Amino acid sequence: MSTMTAPENTPVWVNTARCKACDICVDACPAGVLSMKPDAGTVLGAMIEIVTPDACIGCNECELSCPDFAIYVATKKEYKFAKLTDSSKARQEAIVANGYRLPTDYKEAN
Repeated sequence: MSTMTAPENTPVWVNTARCKACDICVDACPAGVLSMKPDAGTVLGAMIEIVTPDACIGCNECELSCPDFAIYVATKKEYKFAKLTDSSKARQEAIVANGYRLPTDYKEAN
């Protein structure tokens, strides 16, 4: 079995064909990188979205929590990850409080 390599300059990516939109990974992400987006073409009417890839800290919580093996995180050799910031934590809290979706009026804290 070969090792999967990340797409260039991509910290986290999703195989949407495998994703069932359970939002477990969104809940697990401490940096607010993931969110759900409306998608009429899916059974649950939503799909995972990577909203702030530059905020990914490479913790692998999303990948480890995915029951369908649909989300992947690059290795530290492939990508230089961000540090967890208060801004990222605030974004994650806003996503969770809004039903696992990034609020449309969300403004990044500076």
